[in-house]
Amino acid sequence: ADLIIDALFGTGFRGTARGDAVGLIEAANRSGKPILAVDVPSGLQADTGAWDGPCIRASVTVTMGLPKVGLVLFPGAEMAGALYVGDIGYPQVLMDDPSIATWLVTSGKVRELLPPRRPDTHKGTYGHVLILAGSVGYTGAAVLSTFGALRSGAGLVTVAVPQSVYPIVASKVTEGIAMPLADDGSALSPSAMARVDELLASCDVVAAGPGLSPAPGVARVVEELLGRDKPLVLDADGLNVLAGRADRLAKARPPVVITPHPGELGRLLKQPTPKIVEDRLGAARAAAARFRCVVVLKSAHTVVAKPDGEAAIIRTGNPGMASGGMGDVLTGVVAALIGQGVVPFDAAVAAAYLHGLAGDLGALERGQAGLLASDVADRLPHAIYRVEAGLQVDPIRELRD
Repeated sequence: ADLIIDALFGTGFRGTARGDAVGLIEAANRSGKPILAVDVPSGLQADTGAWDGPCIRASVTVTMGLPKVGLVLFPGAEMAGALYVGDIGYPQVLMDDPSIATWLVTSGKVRELLPPRRPDTHKGTYGHVLILAGSVGYTGAAVLSTFGALRSGAGLVTVAVPQSVYPIVASKVTEGIAMPLADDGSALSPSAMARVDELLASCDVVAAGPGLSPAPGVARVVEELLGRDKPLVLDADGLNVLAGRADRLAKARPPVVITPHPGELGRLLKQPTPKIVEDRLGAARAAAARFRCVVVLKSAHTVVAKPDGEAAIIRTGNPGMASGGMGDVLTGVVAALIGQGVVPFDAAVAAAYLHGLAGDLGALERGQAGLLASDVADRLPHAIYRVEAGLQVDPIRELRD
């Protein structure tokens, strides 16, 4: 045989494959032949992507009607191979039902979310982003988040950093506006908030956290920002300083977007990281509901969730992005889109997609190993162009007549 077609189990499968199915799955996986799975690889749970016991490792999966969550979230995505969706005649009204709470982000959807750039505009049209970032040893985080915002179309970006690292950051962000803040010799001090309030008066959105450190002054500044009225993006140490009192997020005055990786979200929810990874979709939804904010759970195939339970899954990105500074760039992208008038959930969805796509473009050009966060920032304009021009082809293919 040249091809093995796997149709042992369907979408309703739960538990562990048993009996003759075990031998058939193991033999198929050992065969070295390409395997085409029908609907879901046998042994895989369609709603979570988990498996317990033998599971088909498919070369291609043809799933019916709509993608299944377990095929697009890891670990299931690794077992599904290339994913095709077969049209079986579902009515369009059913496909568009707003009660479907989980959706897959496509380039077409992102194109709808991006703000237009009209001829008669100026830098003030595209938002003023304020970024609070950096500390001794972590100046790169401030620089990368600044470039993430600038490369995503922000009109102005001010990056405010501890006085002790101001000369370093100021020399790196030629197109950004660097501002010094009071510090304790390495990180922000509580007295920095007075100057932050002055800077807030002229900005449209604030991002805080990249490289700030967990110093007491940082905790004080983040707490104060939760009581101001500017949309707020929190990442890294902006989240770490809230561990143990994360419910403060639910009482925040402004709309908030948090961008944790599984470890950071685990600290906020007081759960071990493996539990977050085991059910990333559920964890993101739980955090969004509990903290009443938009959650961007960074991982392979990032999940973006909002408090009402709606969640989006991002398929862009690659293993080359598993390196320092990538999250700092993403923070800047989210803030830039909010500053341009995109509502926080939509901004988070578009930012995560474009960030991953920029990483994919970098990997195509340079390879995955050695891909840098600065490479991703530099390719954001190209990613935006490809989406806006309708040139980006999504990795899931639809099969019709």
